[in-house]
Amino acid sequence: MRRLPLLLPWVCLLMWRPAQADQGLKRLTTDVEYLLEAQATASSDRTPLWLNANKFGLSSLDRTNGYGRASLVRPLRADTLRRWGVGYGVDVAVPFHFSSNVVVQQAFVEGRWWHAALTVGSKEWLMELYNNELSSGAQTLGINARPVPQVRLSLPQYWTLPVGNDWIHVKGHVAFGRMSDDNWQHDFTQYRTDYTDRLLYHSKAGYLKIGNEERFFPWSLELGLEMATQFGGTAHLMQPDGTVATVQGGTGWKDYWHAFLPGGNDAVETGTAYENIEGNQLGSWMLRLNYEGDLWDVHLYGEHFFEDHSSMFMLDYDGYGQGDAWNARAKRRYFMYDLKDMMLGAELNWKYGTWLRSLLLEYIYTKYQSGPVYHDHGPGMSDHLGGVDDYYNHGIYPGWQHWGQVMGNPLYRSPLYNGDNSIMSKNNRFWAFHLGASGQPTEALHYRLLATFQQSFGTYLQPYRKPYSNAYGLAEVTYAPQNKWRGWSVRGALGLDFGKTVGCNQGFQLTIARRGIFNKTWREE
Repeated sequence: MRRLPLLLPWVCLLMWRPAQADQGLKRLTTDVEYLLEAQATASSDRTPLWLNANKFGLSSLDRTNGYGRASLVRPLRADTLRRWGVGYGVDVAVPFHFSSNVVVQQAFVEGRWWHAALTVGSKEWLMELYNNELSSGAQTLGINARPVPQVRLSLPQYWTLPVGNDWIHVKGHVAFGRMSDDNWQHDFTQYRTDYTDRLLYHSKAGYLKIGNEERFFPWSLELGLEMATQFGGTAHLMQPDGTVATVQGGTGWKDYWHAFLPGGNDAVETGTAYENIEGNQLGSWMLRLNYEGDLWDVHLYGEHFFEDHSSMFMLDYDGYGQGDAWNARAKRRYFMYDLKDMMLGAELNWKYGTWLRSLLLEYIYTKYQSGPVYHDHGPGMSDHLGGVDDYYNHGIYPGWQHWGQVMGNPLYRSPLYNGDNSIMSKNNRFWAFHLGASGQPTEALHYRLLATFQQSFGTYLQPYRKPYSNAYGLAEVTYAPQNKWRGWSVRGALGLDFGKTVGCNQGFQLTIARRGIFNKTWREE
């Protein structure tokens, strides 16, 4: 009897038939979705913001640009009715006037067992808790930059916990990867400004939903925490005397642990009195209140972005001693920061709407950043203030960007706009109103409108001489016939920019695409 567990795999192997293998292989080659797409953009100067932003980095600022694209993707939902699922995808674009001659936009394999999924490679991940078509974009895990190659373990869909009488649901992910823009950084900086090679990446997120659709209760509440880290790598920092200082980040198990659970310190601070947490740590607190009616639904949401513990918890220890005890924690004293920086939004959807189906309004404020003063305690002054957070920038690493596009909300100015070869966001202090609307006048016709007004202040370290007012607009129409030409679509978009942050730009974008599913006819789909 003790040998029975050892014999079971061999018994199963003998019972397994080649026909079953053939059937399994056949399943893996069905439900494969294909996309053939061509896009061209022509502008008066740079590509307008909303023709360039929130396209997973598959875009360019050049006056004329475009690409031809082909992709094959088998999504995990093809195996929805099975305990296990397999997915994969290859997505390649050949562009002109881009930062690359060939763009491997996606290349991944993934597997699912019950609720958990493991993905390896580059994949476009949609934003959670946001309308991906109309929102200005999440501030931490957005859709503005190229995907980062990574290994990602996730609960992609809400899983109902076995406690709470079916009212509590969770989902989330943990991922580690490596940035793929080393060559782009070399070309962009011309080795004249700071850059980092082999930079490592980590992200994690958890979402809690309280609600019960089975009880026909229309209200639900979603809470989320998204966090990300850039660490490791080799940073090349330009010094005032023209020399280059090289900083080697840690890549051991300890460093991966400090990325997952913030801790440790950067190499340049080792042994000093002031040691900050290792890597470029950032994240967002998120909240979303939902009402689901029979004819319409409404969503109210908010996000608070943070770059360190002072803005994450809005609390900082400030009870250090004096004299020889200047670095000792002598008192139970804390400093509380204001809750000013946030994004607030409201979304209204009409389930059977035609001319107007979705309407969205967002307000974003990022000027505070824990205040304009950063002062470390010392022998002469025990007070500690942790302001000047400098969102999306970092003293060692290139900041929260990939291939020149910020990886969060595109209203933070991306490095691609910089004319001085620097990889940094030069406008991270601003307030803005953003409006989005969409509709489906006919079965074949869909439109999208975006309008944004932003007042920009630069950064604390490099402020604008006076505030700049900026306006960005987009009008987009997609025609997808439902007759014998089904599967084809034509999309035309007009973008407009006014202001000094990204300049005054007007442009038009035309996209022609063909979508389909292998091994199925359109009638079957």
